[in-house]
Amino acid sequence: MKEKILLGGYTKRVSKGVYSVLLDTKAAELSSLNEVAAIQNPTYITLDEKGHLYTCAADSNGGGIAAFDFDGETATHLGNVTTTGAPLCYVAVDEARQLVYGANYHLGEVRVYKIQANGSLRLTDTVKHTGSGPRPEQASSHVHYSDLTPDGRLVTCDLGTDEVTVYDVIGEGKLNIATIYRAEKGMGARHITFHPNGKIAYLVGELNSTIEVLSYNEEKGRFARLQTISTLPEGYHGANGVAAIRISSDGKFLYTSNRGHDSLTTYKVSPLGTKLETIGWTNTEGHIPRDFNFNKTEDYIIVAHQESDNLSLFLRDKKTGTLTLEQKDFYAPEITCVLPL
Repeated sequence: MKEKILLGGYTKRVSKGVYSVLLDTKAAELSSLNEVAAIQNPTYITLDEKGHLYTCAADSNGGGIAAFDFDGETATHLGNVTTTGAPLCYVAVDEARQLVYGANYHLGEVRVYKIQANGSLRLTDTVKHTGSGPRPEQASSHVHYSDLTPDGRLVTCDLGTDEVTVYDVIGEGKLNIATIYRAEKGMGARHITFHPNGKIAYLVGELNSTIEVLSYNEEKGRFARLQTISTLPEGYHGANGVAAIRISSDGKFLYTSNRGHDSLTTYKVSPLGTKLETIGWTNTEGHIPRDFNFNKTEDYIIVAHQESDNLSLFLRDKKTGTLTLEQKDFYAPEITCVLPL
């Protein structure tokens, strides 16, 4: 069986925009890199249920978001919503409210867009974060993530302020702050993912290479820390920046990518999700594994390397969580986002 995977990334060197690749699950092989959409710096991409593709984007007006109509093969450009400054770094769809959320790292902003009848977007709200952290990379707010909680609130991660903010979404796309969780100072809160039970979350710190295990109170929209665990092996003192974090749909295994150590860390998740136990580290066979993702059946993990321009394919043992390398030299330039169809 062949599955299609979409890829987004930078266009600083040779990439033209969004690409697709085929995964042959029987042969354990990636093939057929094809250009899907020409757009500047689509570093994060997402799809809605109607087949609209939304990407971070930049154009002559500045940075923001682009919308496309995607038929499974090619993408037709519906338009950009851009303003002065850098593009977004994360985009997510809210199907129930027909909204798209965006995080702007450089401007420290959260943006909300309303999906129009044809799939194009209209900006409905912008919230500016303020503050800073103790590290040089934290001179100001850097919102790195904006996506839904299991109970339908919006949660954002701010690498610059070490804060996780939960918003109530009002009306046609306005945000009201519900709660703010303050992570360990200097953590560099980057991304968060939730256990399938909806009561536990895992916050990854780019700057201190840790994961904070958090309880989530749906009634109040409030987080509380349960555990902190490193993403690196003991004794490693080289440069590192944690990037992506994913949990298997059965809630048994959690994975993170380490840029610098160039590895995936595998964790065993306790039955209730409240504790992580490190299983080990897997060399990703490339440099700067910015993103990775499961295929549809979660039998494989595809890892994208931003600097070495290659995808690696790993077979995943669903019983043990361990990874076995199947392919490491598939060319895909400047990739920073992996999205299975």
